[in-house]
Amino acid sequence: MAVCDRSRRDYVSKLAARFKSRVDCPTAPPTHADTAAQGTLRRWRNLRVLRFRPMNSVYWNRYASRTARAVSDLASAEPFGWTQYPSHGPGAELLGQPRTALELGCGHGDAVAALAMRGVDATGVDVSGVQCEHACRRWGHIAGARFEHADVLEFLTASGRSWDVIYSIWGAIWFLDPAVVLPLLRERLTRGGKLVFAHAPPVPGAYGIQGTYGAPFSAEPQWVYRWSYEPEMWAELLHDNGFRTLHARVEAAPDPGKLGTLIVEAERPGPARSGHDE
Repeated sequence: MAVCDRSRRDYVSKLAARFKSRVDCPTAPPTHADTAAQGTLRRWRNLRVLRFRPMNSVYWNRYASRTARAVSDLASAEPFGWTQYPSHGPGAELLGQPRTALELGCGHGDAVAALAMRGVDATGVDVSGVQCEHACRRWGHIAGARFEHADVLEFLTASGRSWDVIYSIWGAIWFLDPAVVLPLLRERLTRGGKLVFAHAPPVPGAYGIQGTYGAPFSAEPQWVYRWSYEPEMWAELLHDNGFRTLHARVEAAPDPGKLGTLIVEAERPGPARSGHDE
């Protein structure tokens, strides 16, 4: 808990320091980023009475053990399964042509390995040691594929590098507060870099933080949080945190009667580096 709480405290402290400097130097005009950050700071102070457990490694290790599958020498036929339906929806083209990529919640590492096989310097981070062990066992021999066992907020806060694309396929972004993770993601993207994520759309009328128990009610309590928003809400959150939204939508299911998939594409404004298409 200390790592995640420290990341939040550091983030709020930095925002507070920014506005203290504005008060000390009143002639400095506020920027759009300042205004957005001020709103974020205000929201965090309003929520400080709540203490959210960080990404729950016990829960995710248990999940990984339930979903373990046989080791394969070949990448999954569909490593970029943005939707929950096989052979349906977009693929790797959503990422463009990056030279470096970071996956948040990499699971068994199929997407990281697929990118590395195409010459991308690809890193995957996952809070589950079981998942990282599986990924390293399957794909550790692939040049350019790296797997980090870490809390995502801690990893993003401590990292000194940036990536051309950061993505999450039903992964960590769904389970992290946008007010905390989006500023970190913007900082870790190169200018012109792209953010892509996918997960289930919200239950109608139920937005924001959602809590669920991940074990039988008679067992030791294990729970996770998710943050759910409509595409328009995500677009606003991204804009408030300095991103330009390229496309936020619900990808329809192959059967019109079934649940679709929320897919969001955004970028950090600024010219992409030479050789990039983002």
